[in-house]
Amino acid sequence: MAKIWLKKGTGKIYVNGKLFNEYFASDAHKMQITRPFEIINQATEYDVRCSVRGGGATGQAGAMVHGISKALVMFDESFKSTLRTEKLTTRDSRAVERKKPGRKKARRSFQFSKR
Repeated sequence: MAKIWLKKGTGKIYVNGKLFNEYFASDAHKMQITRPFEIINQATEYDVRCSVRGGGATGQAGAMVHGISKALVMFDESFKSTLRTEKLTTRDSRAVERKKPGRKKARRSFQFSKR
């Protein structure tokens, strides 16, 4: 879950009190987070402060991208169509399937023995 605060500024991105370069080790995550700004060609126009909890690094980066995109649309409605074509404003609805009774995991059955 990510909470995003967006304001006009110089392009600094803070995640849980740290700069996002320090918080995320992977370059792929760093590029993913800056992608909404690159798409609208305003990489240094906004400062972002983010509070992120739960999941792993990839899930947190994805939640940040979704939140940043929604916040940019609230700032300026003209960004909506551009960000929507890149599918940044739609939530990833996949979730972990629950474990069912009588099974080892969600779909995996217990080992079957004939004899």
